[in-house]
Amino acid sequence: MPEQRARPGPWSARLSSPGSPVCTPDWLALREDADAAARAAELVDALRVHLGTRARPVVVRDLGCGTGSMGRWLAGRLPGPQTWVLHDRDPRLLARAAGSPPTVAADGTPVTARTQRGDLTDLRAADLAGTTLVTASALLDLLTAEEVDGLAAACAGAGAAALLTLTVTGDVELDPPDPLDAAFAAAFDAHQRRRTGGRRLLGPDAGVATADAFARRGAAVQVRSSPWRLGADRAGLAEEWLRGWVGAACAQQPDLEEDAAAYLRDRLAACAAGRLRVGVGHVDVLALPAEAA
Repeated sequence: MPEQRARPGPWSARLSSPGSPVCTPDWLALREDADAAARAAELVDALRVHLGTRARPVVVRDLGCGTGSMGRWLAGRLPGPQTWVLHDRDPRLLARAAGSPPTVAADGTPVTARTQRGDLTDLRAADLAGTTLVTASALLDLLTAEEVDGLAAACAGAGAAALLTLTVTGDVELDPPDPLDAAFAAAFDAHQRRRTGGRRLLGPDAGVATADAFARRGAAVQVRSSPWRLGADRAGLAEEWLRGWVGAACAQQPDLEEDAAAYLRDRLAACAAGRLRVGVGHVDVLALPAEAA
């Protein structure tokens, strides 16, 4: 049976913003299938080759793990044995992650897992001692340039690879289109880049900033597109995303509120009728340490 316990530690990564879906267990459960379908599988192929040259067991630290969806998606695609350390600052999410951890590697080897609560903004190489791989999902856009640079420095110092998935790019496609789409998209992007609590968030600039931060430290970096494609089969997720997208845009640019109610009503009606298709841009970043480049 997998090992499951909680203990204090230096990591966390679940932030929320006004008008956007907060990282509740229900929201993360709603998006898990779409996340799994979107992640760039070819990066896992490259990662698998890299891990084949490493000592076993593979130790994976999943930063901002939420309910543990990354482990459930990735562990079964990698050879074992594996030890997963699931980090988050939200005890509710850690409890959910502990209840459904990754259990079996691609070759049938058992996978062990434990949870660890804390914050990641002061992450250092020493905190990653013994780590083979650092993972994260839907995290980097919630960080600052300094925090992303610190993450890259910590991974480089520890000689750990990194697979960082589902970072928003700001690219949104709605079909059929509406004349107001561009205004809401621009306001949402500005909201993602906002200053909050003295921190300037990277938002849709995070993917490029992360790739650059790792490349400056000699890592071999690969970047792949990993968009959500939401149609009638994922109408529930599209509806919740639309509410959060419009709400965040209005929080950033209040004059949009005059049109928001009618716009959202029409968009939700089209979604419920199976007539709306939504594309939400993300990127995945794989960084292999300099010694393996």
